[in-house]
Amino acid sequence: MRPSKTDLARQTLQAHTGALGMRERRALILCDGQRDLAELVRLLGQDAPLLIQRLVSGGYLGIAATTREPATPPVVEHAPVATPATTGTTGTRRSLVAAKVYLSGMLELQRDEGARHHRERLQSRLDDDAMRDAIADALRFLEGRVAATLAGRIRTRVFEALPPDDLRHLQERLAEQAENALP
Repeated sequence: MRPSKTDLARQTLQAHTGALGMRERRALILCDGQRDLAELVRLLGQDAPLLIQRLVSGGYLGIAATTREPATPPVVEHAPVATPATTGTTGTRRSLVAAKVYLSGMLELQRDEGARHHRERLQSRLDDDAMRDAIADALRFLEGRVAATLAGRIRTRVFEALPPDDLRHLQERLAEQAENALP
């Protein structure tokens, strides 16, 4: 099963309305018809099949089945994680990759050269330091382009996605950028 966005989903994402929560919006961004359910579970968490089903029922997603996948959702085994990479309240994994994927989706919605530049930069970085810098630059770019309320939600989601050490680095980088922007 490879869920993909419907016209309703595209309109909802472009409108930036409060019709869907951040988790649903993130799922819609990730459902591009290329990712299968197993990959979505890895990116969104164990409750992804329920989330996807709700979005299908709401008319936001369509399903393109493949012949090689089983009819039942895959079981994804996770090793226990005893690091600060998990949040205490939701149990979701935090990672640079999660922040990168989320910001890439937000940049994709902008559909201009500046956004495309930041998206390509995010996707081309492999080392952690360069990734953190690219995330900071992309976040600042988006905050300058979208409404203040949406910018606040994007910042909050990126902060939630990052592990504590990466979050600390991002906040320092954003503070440096703000100081350099002052006359």
